[in-house]
Amino acid sequence: MNPTLSPLFNRRSVRAYTDGNITDAHIQDLLEAAMSAPSAVAKDPWHFVVIRSSQKRNLMADALPNGQMLRTAPVAILVCGDIEKAHGNELSYLLQDCSAAIENLLLAASMMGLGACWLGVHPREERISALTALFKLPATIIPVSAIVLGCPSAKPEPRTRFNPAAVHQEMW
Repeated sequence: MNPTLSPLFNRRSVRAYTDGNITDAHIQDLLEAAMSAPSAVAKDPWHFVVIRSSQKRNLMADALPNGQMLRTAPVAILVCGDIEKAHGNELSYLLQDCSAAIENLLLAASMMGLGACWLGVHPREERISALTALFKLPATIIPVSAIVLGCPSAKPEPRTRFNPAAVHQEMW
């Protein structure tokens, strides 16, 4: 692995956390990183709900089967998109823009020594409905994913999942 790219290889999904504190300054840095992502026609349709309440994180865990670590992590961020702000009001652009912001947030968390895990919400209607109701999201706001944040209890080894069989030169 190219050491220049180590911030990318070091980013791993973290599902177990210590009691460490995630400060407001951490959240600010993460959201600034997220919002520096590219966006189709610079529409920036993203919105972020920061959740520190253990009660709300427990309710999120009830709605997200793979999100049980929400019960022990100190913070979650619900990443949403406003369909009316997306380029051409297209769902595909909203999802691409939010996904770019999510990856920036995940990379920033890793580079700051924090642990994070991306939990899928969209396109599962039961997850979308549950989180829309829980956070009283307006009708034009679509929850895309939940990011779980905390101080990692262990540091996974860097890795790449490079697969040469997935690379095609000039044509398939």
